[in-house]
Amino acid sequence: MNIGKSVVIKGELSGSEDLTIEGQVEGEIQLKQHVLTVGPHGRIRAQIFAKVVVVLGEVVGNIKASDKVAIRDTGAVEGDIVAPKVAIAEGARFRGKIDMQRGVRPKGQEKPGSEAKPPETHLQPQTAKAPAPVTAGRD
Repeated sequence: MNIGKSVVIKGELSGSEDLTIEGQVEGEIQLKQHVLTVGPHGRIRAQIFAKVVVVLGEVVGNIKASDKVAIRDTGAVEGDIVAPKVAIAEGARFRGKIDMQRGVRPKGQEKPGSEAKPPETHLQPQTAKAPAPVTAGRD
């Protein structure tokens, strides 16, 4: 589906198919299992939750993707990105923080009790012989 250059949407936008935006969107965008492409003329002021986000236009707002965020050479993002994979092309503009933790899920798909846990480490006690003391010779 495409949202054309002349279209302005304010509010919450959600769907169950891939979406390309060439117009303006303000609010929140949820495409939980789908691809959001912000076209070269797209201007987004919204929180974005999607599987994949490709930015060729401009996004002001945080992006959370369960798979990947790609900012192309004509793209600009001002906001934080949370995704396991992030690609920023040469010439792209980005201002914000990036969190590339694994297992990120779009809003509404969090599993209860699936908080990140530190990896278990199995350490074996180690012993080593101490070096023999050095004694100064007596004259």
